[in-house]
Amino acid sequence: MTTTQHEAFTVHRPADPVVVPLPLPPAGHFIAGAFVPGSADSPRIDVVNPATEEVIASIHAGTAGDVDTAVAAAVEAQKSWRNTTPKERADVLNLIANIIEANRAAFEAIESANTGKPPAVAEDDVTSTIDTFRFMAGASRTLTSMAGGDYATDHTSVILREPVGVVGVITPWNYPLLMAAWKIAPILAAGNSIVLKPSEQTPLSTLKLAEVLAGRIPDGILNVVTGQGRIVGQRLSEHPDIALVALTGSVTSGQAVAETAGRSVKRVHLELGGKAPVVVFPDADLQAAAAGVRNAGFWNAGQDCGAACRVLVHEAVAEEFTRYLVNEVGTLVVGAPDSGADVEIGPMISRAHFERVKESLADARAAGLTIALGGSVLEGTGYFIEPTVITDVPSRAPIATHEIFGPVVTVETFSSTEEAVRRANESPYGLSASVWTRDSSLTLRVPKQLDFGTVWVNSHLVLACEVPWGGFKGSGYGRDLSLYALDDYSRTKHVMINHGA
Repeated sequence: MTTTQHEAFTVHRPADPVVVPLPLPPAGHFIAGAFVPGSADSPRIDVVNPATEEVIASIHAGTAGDVDTAVAAAVEAQKSWRNTTPKERADVLNLIANIIEANRAAFEAIESANTGKPPAVAEDDVTSTIDTFRFMAGASRTLTSMAGGDYATDHTSVILREPVGVVGVITPWNYPLLMAAWKIAPILAAGNSIVLKPSEQTPLSTLKLAEVLAGRIPDGILNVVTGQGRIVGQRLSEHPDIALVALTGSVTSGQAVAETAGRSVKRVHLELGGKAPVVVFPDADLQAAAAGVRNAGFWNAGQDCGAACRVLVHEAVAEEFTRYLVNEVGTLVVGAPDSGADVEIGPMISRAHFERVKESLADARAAGLTIALGGSVLEGTGYFIEPTVITDVPSRAPIATHEIFGPVVTVETFSSTEEAVRRANESPYGLSASVWTRDSSLTLRVPKQLDFGTVWVNSHLVLACEVPWGGFKGSGYGRDLSLYALDDYSRTKHVMINHGA
């Protein structure tokens, strides 16, 4: 194994930390438009700032009974909410967007403290959250369906799109506010009510959203129950009054939800993990590709299911590309969110996840892989890991096939287009990929051959509310964003009228 240190990474920390009280939300469950305490015998769960390892709040560990109470509220609210017009629902979504905008500073502060996100990432999350609600407000008024008409003699058919009912939502820890918006906006737009379980590690921005919406939107259409997935998530998945469960999370979590939901044949919407290949052909702009991986591989410290974490580069340009990549990644600034606007990489979300990423790096060292940059934890307070580039990775190496979910990018080589496509598709995941080439033929041919829900060409991790996001294979099924999400959260009914009798 050859290890080269480009330049030692250090964690930027505030020289004189200024203690500014966080605008924390109440710690109870949010049910029927108000915060309520958890069950008397339920324990509390500490919420930790991953940059300082300090406990910043504690939340209630919800019970099955808490879920039942929230579902009952959602069922009651659904009776009137389902009958609202698209305009009325759009007005509510636009109001939500306006309220988030008015409380932007509070959301950014909470998100940074709870997740360790640098200011630029937290700001982008809030901006994207607002845009998600605004898009879905408009999209809810433009639904299209099959045209009504006489498809059988003397019978007129009408196609209706109806709400599915109460939707159970389970959101992840890596983008707590934004992933909540990706679910809440289309679910409400389609006329459904919600019971949402945020990650117990990062629940604060979701609870803050509930707080600022209380009394401003119809009671009961959005309910939040905090707690562990094995209890709250399990009850959402099995509850007879929940029509659909939507989850963004790990493959393991998705399998558990799908298995439980399957017993009652309820619909499931799963956005799971990813291991996005970045296929760099010899004619590509190598500097642009390296810069693209710097941004898309390390955004949110690599804690992103679409991260550009697995590079497949043609052997003829591998050395040159790797040099560019190491130089690019070597300029990343690691630090606590409050240590400056130039910070780009924050900590891992938790001690447990920090240990998982550390173990993956230890396995890479034990396997004799070349660590071209980084590869170590950063000493001191907080769950910080060096931005890492691992090169000369052989086919099917564990570090290139399992999801690390940290600031780690691997580099493999290929010798032909056919090999590149085959190797990219060997992944058990099918969420996203990118292709880097100047060859117009390859830009058309290769994306069609890649088994991923999103394929970028000469970019990576560029998202827009107008286009769908979701995967194939182990990455789940269903689509977030776009009109496809509205389809997922509604049902089709055919009404046929006999007018010939």
